[in-house]
Amino acid sequence: MSHKSSLRSLSVAAASAVLVSLPLALQAKAPEVSQDVYLDGLESPWDLAFMPDGTMFFTEKCKGLSVQLPDGTVNNLLGMSGSEGYAMTTDDLFCSGQAGMNGVTLDPDFADNHTIYVYSAYRVGDNPASNRVLRLKVGGDLATVSDRTDIVKDIPYKQAPTDHPFGDSGAHNGGRIRFSPDDGFLYVTTGDNHNSSLPQFGDNLGAKVLRIDGNGDAAPGNADATPEGFDPRIFTYGHRNVQGIAFHPESHQPIVTEHGPWHSDEVNALVPGGNSGWDPRPNMAGRGDCPDDYCGYQPNQNEGMDPEERSAYMPMTDLETYPDAMKPLWNNNGYSQGISSAAFLDGEQWGDWNGRLVVSFMGIGFGGTPVGQRINVIDLGADGPTVQDITEMPVPAGSARFRGLVMGPDGALYVTVDEGQVHRFTVE
Repeated sequence: MSHKSSLRSLSVAAASAVLVSLPLALQAKAPEVSQDVYLDGLESPWDLAFMPDGTMFFTEKCKGLSVQLPDGTVNNLLGMSGSEGYAMTTDDLFCSGQAGMNGVTLDPDFADNHTIYVYSAYRVGDNPASNRVLRLKVGGDLATVSDRTDIVKDIPYKQAPTDHPFGDSGAHNGGRIRFSPDDGFLYVTTGDNHNSSLPQFGDNLGAKVLRIDGNGDAAPGNADATPEGFDPRIFTYGHRNVQGIAFHPESHQPIVTEHGPWHSDEVNALVPGGNSGWDPRPNMAGRGDCPDDYCGYQPNQNEGMDPEERSAYMPMTDLETYPDAMKPLWNNNGYSQGISSAAFLDGEQWGDWNGRLVVSFMGIGFGGTPVGQRINVIDLGADGPTVQDITEMPVPAGSARFRGLVMGPDGALYVTVDEGQVHRFTVE
């Protein structure tokens, strides 16, 4: 693992494409962006969390939780089954497919309580696996963790492979966790596990966004907004696979990114009790039987076809069946390209981009669809909210499978990439 110097810079004005046109007088002046490799030698880094002094906690999906100190020293804190060189290892945390140690976030009072949270796959012996949210105490020297408490124990995990694209165990696993700067509650994103019985039903935590306190208890008001009988920890439901969540800097409304099914990656603004409108059950909405009772990639799930035609058959947000569902703010022009994380740019150094939403794409080239590895910069007005402008951020050091986006205390945008690095985007 090592720092690397800046690779090169490129003017956004020369490299970005304005996807939603505005009058010239209203278009933002683009800053000059540099991209460098901040940390490398990692194995599937997934998420990051920063202390004010630049100390950076990070997860590696199949290894565990570590921290990089401001001087570059890396301490390995909590290792998963099979990991070596960690201050503590535990055999009940594991990885498979998309699941493993995913999200990480610091308690809002971390300076006082040294509390950190992670989202991880869990299994003991031959018992069914689940996903859990763990609470840990970080030692004062940032070299150890202790006092583990599993505050959420029953997030569904895909137990066995199914007859679908990306059909291995651990699929559609969600996994991003963030505290709201407004209400102070912890938001947890989960996936549908290729299981059509999860999204529209409130007796489970799959395909949901949860809103809980630091002990794992339901936030007050959740149950008042969701249908009767829903688990009180549920904030919104009817999702497919949410892997990004951020909070609008003005309204503090939670904004999520959600993978589409060969079409229509979405950016959504959540409202209490909202239904995102995903329902892949067979024998409804004009559909017949589907492989393993999951219609999420139908029709012709292993073949390319017109995304609009596929969307008409299996909509990402089914407004005909659920007319009150939350309407997406943006649907990636009908493409599915592996949308992943979300963050809001913060700091005067970003110029006209200050306060804009950034969303990342890992890239999926299926059936003639453009791969689309990139980071979009979205002007998201607080009123509505509404998408006012979309620009593609330049990647002068090259594109990658951009997995996670987090703003650092230095005002830079830090990005985990599946190729084993953390990239840093700065402006001049």
